[in-house]
Order: sequence, then C-alpha cells, then structure tokens
Amino acid sequence: MELFATALPALADAWALILQPVVLGYLVLGVIMGLAVGVFPGLGGIAGLSLLLPFMFGMEPVYGLALMIGMVAVVPTSDTFSSVLMGIPGSSASQATVLDGFPLARKGQAARALSAAFTSSLFGGLVGACFLTLFIVVARPLVLAFGLPEMLMISILGLSMVAVLAGRVALKGLAAAGLGMLIGTIGVADAGGSLRMASYDFPYLMDGLQLVIVGLGIFAVPEIVSLLRQDRSISKDASLGAGWMDGVRDWIDNKWLSVRCSLIGVLVGVIPGLGGSVVDWIAYGHAVQTTKDKSNFGKGEIRGVIGPESSNNAKEGGGLVPTLLFGIPGSGSMAIFIGAIALLGSGDIEVGPSMLRDNLDITYSIVWLLALANVVGTLLCIGISGGIARLTTIRFTYLAPFLFMLISFAAFQSGQNFEDILALFAIGLIGIFLRRFDWSRPAFLIGFVLSDPVEKFSNQAYQIASFRFRQSFEEGLSYIFSPIVIVLLVVTVVSVVMGLRQAKTIMAEGDVQSGSKRAPVVFLLVITAYVVTALINASLIPNFNMTDKIVPLVIGGVTLAALLVLLVQMILRNESDAIFSDKESAGEDADAPYGLWSTLAWFVGLIAATYVLGFILALIGFLVTFLRVRAQAPWPKTLILTACGIALMCVMAGSLNRDFPPGLLQDAVDLPWPLK
Repeated sequence: MELFATALPALADAWALILQPVVLGYLVLGVIMGLAVGVFPGLGGIAGLSLLLPFMFGMEPVYGLALMIGMVAVVPTSDTFSSVLMGIPGSSASQATVLDGFPLARKGQAARALSAAFTSSLFGGLVGACFLTLFIVVARPLVLAFGLPEMLMISILGLSMVAVLAGRVALKGLAAAGLGMLIGTIGVADAGGSLRMASYDFPYLMDGLQLVIVGLGIFAVPEIVSLLRQDRSISKDASLGAGWMDGVRDWIDNKWLSVRCSLIGVLVGVIPGLGGSVVDWIAYGHAVQTTKDKSNFGKGEIRGVIGPESSNNAKEGGGLVPTLLFGIPGSGSMAIFIGAIALLGSGDIEVGPSMLRDNLDITYSIVWLLALANVVGTLLCIGISGGIARLTTIRFTYLAPFLFMLISFAAFQSGQNFEDILALFAIGLIGIFLRRFDWSRPAFLIGFVLSDPVEKFSNQAYQIASFRFRQSFEEGLSYIFSPIVIVLLVVTVVSVVMGLRQAKTIMAEGDVQSGSKRAPVVFLLVITAYVVTALINASLIPNFNMTDKIVPLVIGGVTLAALLVLLVQMILRNESDAIFSDKESAGEDADAPYGLWSTLAWFVGLIAATYVLGFILALIGFLVTFLRVRAQAPWPKTLILTACGIALMCVMAGSLNRDFPPGLLQDAVDLPWPLK
C-alpha cells in the first residue's frame, strides 16, 4: 500500500503536467515530425531524435519530453508506410512487415494492411505504457537499492546483448560495440583529465564527439546516400484501395495474437540492446508458428502484419524500462533519448534510480505521453495515408538535398564548430561501410553511449571496493558480488551462450549477399589499425592515472581479439560465407546507377563551399546545382524549391536563435544575418 501511496500522487501530478495545452501542442508537433521522419525508409527514430537533440538545450523538461516522446512513439507506426507501400523497411523494427504487407499492397489491399498495422501499433503502444506504469510501481524499491556494482553489471549485460544479438556474425556485433565504446572514450577523461586520441593542437576532439553527430552519421547519412544512388521514386503506385474497416476486423479476429506479440515486444524491449533489430522477427516467427495454415505467409497473410506491428510499438514501452530505471538504453533511439534528457531545463534530471526518487512525476509523464502519442499518431496516420501514398512517388533526388541540409545544420548546432560538419561526414563514412559489410550499427551506437557510464561506474566501484577490501576480504567480496550482481552475471552468461547459438538466424540489417574477400578484409584491417592506435595511445597514459587508461585498454583488447579472430576466419573461409557480406555485391546498392563516391561528392561539395562561403550562400549554390544537374529539374522548380529550403532554414534558425556555420568570407566581410 505504501508503494501506491507514493505512486498515485505522482501519477496525478503527471497528468496535471500532460494535460496542459502547451504540452499537448508539443506532443502533436513531435508526432507530426515523427511522421515526417518515419515515412522515409531507414531514417527512423534515431535520426529523428538526433535532429531534435541540439534544440533540447535548456528547454522546459515536460515540453522537451513531449516533443521527443511524440516522435519516438509514432516512428514505429509511420514507418509502416514505406514497408507496405514501397516494400522497403521503414526502420530496423519493420523489416518483417514487408514480407506480407507489400504483397497485400500489390494485391490492391494496401488500405487493409495499413489499417491492421495501425490498429496493432496502437494496441501495442498502449500495452507498453500500461506495463511500464505497473512495473515502475513494483520495481521502484528494487531499483533504488541498485549500487555501483549493480549498475556496472547491468551495463555489461546490455553490452553483451548488443554484441551477440545484433547480427548473423556474433564477432561483428562484438567488434562494432567495442569500436563504438573506443570512439566514445575520445577526449579528456573524467577521472584524471588525461587526453585520449586527442591533443591540444587539435582542440576539437578534447570534448569528444557529440551524440547528435554520431547518431546522424551512423544512421541518417548511409540511408540517404543509398536511396540517392538509386535515382528513383520511393514508390511507383500511390493507390491504397479500399478495406480500412477490413483491417480493423482482421485485428479483432486476431486480437490474442496481438496481445501475445505485444507482450513479446515489451519483454524484448526490456532487455538492453535488443530492441528493433530482433523484435519484429521474433513476433513474426511466433505468428507463423501459431498459424495452422502457413502457406500464405510471404504472399499476403494479414497475421504477418499484425504480429510484427503489435510488437514494435510495445517495444518502445519496454525499452523505457532499462532507460528510465537504470539509465541503460534499451534501443538506439533510447540511447539518443538518454542524452537528450540531460540537456533539458537546468540539466538536473538524470535517468536511473535518482529519477525515480526525485522526479517520479516526470517519469510517469513520459509513460503516458507515450500512450497519448500512440493514439494521436494512429489517428494522424489514418488521416494522411492518401497524401503519404502520393508523396512516396516523388523522386528521392528531389528530397535528398534537403535532408543533407537538415542534418548538416543539426550537426553544427551540437558544438557550433565547422568541425562538427566534418565529424558528421567522417562518422557517416563509418556508418556507410558498417551498413555495407553488415556490421551492426545499433551495436556501435549503444557502445558509444555506454562508454561513459561504464567507465564512471567501473572507476567508482573500483575505488569503493578497494576501500572495502582494505577493511576485510569478506566485506569487499560481498560488495562486489551482491545477490543482484550474481543474478545479472548469470543472466549475462546465459544470454551470451544463447545468443551465440542463435546469432545466425537474427537479421539486424536485412538479407545481405556475400561478395569477394578483398573489400571486407580491407575494411576489417582499417578498423583494426584504429583499434591498435587507440590501444597504443591509452598505454602511453602515465600509470598514476591508471583509472584513465584501464577502460580503453580493456575495451580495446577485447575488440582487437575479436577483430583478429575475424581476420583469421576471413583468411580460412571461402567467399560464399556470410562473414563476407557486402551490399555492393548484390541488391539495390549493386544495381544502383550512381556510384558511392560520386554521390558523396555532392555532400563534400556542400562542406567545402560552407568552409569558404558560409552555410547559407553555400546552400543556395548547392541546392541550385544539385536540382539542376543531378535532379535535372527545370529552372522554375529549382528556384522555388531552393527558396523554400532557404526559408525553412531561416525560420528554424531565427525562431530558435541559432547561428549558421560561417566561412572564410564571413571573416573578411561583415555580412548581415542570415549570411553571416
């Protein structure tokens, strides 16, 4: 009863915060932005939240949360458009929806498929919110009892899950997570102030890389480049057909499947690192296993839509459990979410046990903002379905320059340095090659996010444990191996063993064909060279700053071992093995009419022009040139689209009081805003 006596007032306060007209307005705005992001294949909630991240500085907490939750909640709903209408997974959480959603659309039953998907997504989102509400009440005392060893152990659990369950080749997942953690250690160490992979001669890296840059580079840039290379419209047919009520009736007929898959989504979401990469495949497999007649799956079976769509929205509620209760991201989007919360207000809100203790009303606000966002998102999706179907027939060549414009502007806002845009390009290259060779990008991102808390928890736990061991061996041992730590250790070991057995059946980035040995081996050697360099750099830190060197040495050592084993496997195995997966060997990337480097040259041109002329002048030249040369648009359309893009940038920057990247021209000439 005492638990409910604490929770109910907090829940009432949460609803008082949520029902403010301004808060609801921010929620609707976030939902609309989420819809805009989710429509485009591959961008997803990670890229969307990365775009929002620079605008979270100092924002009223409940306003910023409403904006972010609105976007997070609706992306798993809106990405259904591309999965059903285009046959292209809208995100990693909607891969399985393509298998039966797209065949239904080709049969003229797109409306039925979308309706069933939206209804399932709504139900799954509400299940996730209800679960989280009850779980917080029950688990709050347990969470508040978590100390540094427990937090460190659950961080290791999260990393282990990411590493093993993020792709067909487990070692690739491990190496990707390790690489992300190593890149996360760049800059001045918190404990002793040592420089790692940085120098005073190049001060940009002293503060490390910003999350917004890594998020956009790893996820947004590769997908934009891939779609741009194909030079076609996203979809060829804007017809939806009839059958909106048929989809609702399909969900009613299969409501218990939706319940089971929603619970699957919640449970998978609770496990740090699993998230969207696997939840839809697990739910789809369950739908197949529980259906007597399996012959129609892959040809337009409505249960193949209801199952995955119920799970991927419920996963967001489950993903908030480790995020809010432990500060461990349950998915890539939750990793961005953690970083954003720290920027809100005065920066005193911190996810984890302290949030449940000091900000329980805010915690419940997040939960039920999630539920409301699902309702609003579903209604909007149904309302705009016809328009979205027509939008997808536009050539992506017309959309790409504006996406480059937005991500460059967002990256600059993270640190207000021109180097931010260069870092975006560099991380984007890493993301492109991780995607090409089937390395887990979610594992990389979560490794990057967890690098800082792992180092903090391990250093602090080490100091306390050393003090306890000096008092007595038994006291030190009881501190390190508490009952919770032992349970988490067992779970970690079991998860690794099971993950190693199932890794080959998990598709983190969809089906990828194997290619020749040369390109994957060269990429592996480049990564290995960086890891070796990072290890040498860490080893040069003086021993009196051992806390600054031990984490990069351990992470680098494990990553290097995984890379060397991969190298040996590549030497011994033939080219048909999954370890040589290469998107340039078969599929869309292989058949794309434009090459990778010629496409990237446009982005390089925008960066180079920005360095000389400043962002707005460079952007004018970029948009005009791109639309005329690459898109082959007539002059009237080129000028109108360019004017709209510049106007959007000016309105966005002016309303948010943001600057544009300056160039050499601005140093020589005093230009008026927005040219300066």
